Amino acid sequence: MIETIKEHLTQVEKFTADNLNDIEDFRIKYLGKKGLLNDFFAEFKNVPGDQKKEFGQTINQLKTAALEKVNALKAELENKQQEANIYGDLTRPGTPLELGSRHPISIVKNQIVDIFSRIGFNVSEGPEMEDDWHNFTALNLPEYHPARDMQDTFFIQTDPDILLRTHTSSVQVRYMENNQPPIRTISPGRVYRNEAISARSHCFFHQVEGLYIDKGVSFADLKQTLQYFTTEMFGKSRIRLRPSYFPFTEPSAEVDVYWGLETETDYKMTKGTGWLEIMGCGMVDPNVLQNCGIDPNEYSGFAFGMGIDRIALLLHQISDIRMLSENDVRFLKQFKSVL
Repeated sequence: MIETIKEHLTQVEKFTADNLNDIEDFRIKYLGKKGLLNDFFAEFKNVPGDQKKEFGQTINQLKTAALEKVNALKAELENKQQEANIYGDLTRPGTPLELGSRHPISIVKNQIVDIFSRIGFNVSEGPEMEDDWHNFTALNLPEYHPARDMQDTFFIQTDPDILLRTHTSSVQVRYMENNQPPIRTISPGRVYRNEAISARSHCFFHQVEGLYIDKGVSFADLKQTLQYFTTEMFGKSRIRLRPSYFPFTEPSAEVDVYWGLETETDYKMTKGTGWLEIMGCGMVDPNVLQNCGIDPNEYSGFAFGMGIDRIALLLHQISDIRMLSENDVRFLKQFKSVL
């Protein structure tokens, strides 16, 4: 009987198959409920005592070999099928690549940078952690100036002279300190203010501020530049400038664009007036020029600043500013086709 089992062991080792049916028949033959292994185990009681150990070991070898053979043949067959699926039909369409999504803030910022680059503005950047001089004092906001209360600031506890910048005007100060006129630059970046977070405001947001300094720069140059920007950005050519106050510009103005009253959304956004505020602007105060080492008797200039977040909300009809910083993939996927 032992010799018979060894013969089957040799047959198992030599067995091969290229389809599941043959493998299944082989499994049933040896490992099924009515298979040969059960028959051999049933014969165990009739084997002489001195042969039981060898008989049991031989049966276990046959069982192990049969199991390993079945598993190996199935794995081999599965690998061949996978390779056939991958390489079998070379005429089939390729697997499409998943497109990434640009953030709406990046989309709007790139549009603004592109528009101003066409009329000679370069891009300047600076640190988000700033000192008091560049963020306030150089911009005509000396210590204890009441206008500092207009911006709720995050100060660094260990050093009251260091803070998170409240506007990107600090970048303009640094640029003026290191460059002589003519200066024509825009400064996009993230800024921080200690404000309550809601659907319309956040403790951090994004700005783009522009600066143009040269000989003979006038308020008319400022208005024409803003007229060009609003036409290119919004497709709206009608703007108005309302008197306002900023410590670092004089005179100062708020810029409104006529959005229209064609839809119900237009009524909501403009509160029924048709006009929408988009930025602040003005002529650079001579004190600011002097603080930055530029002679105000020889040069003049204008500056403007706008919130990227607000424009993104406007252009893409986003109702909650918090969505811009929550990084919800469902929200971001909407901008896949936007460059």
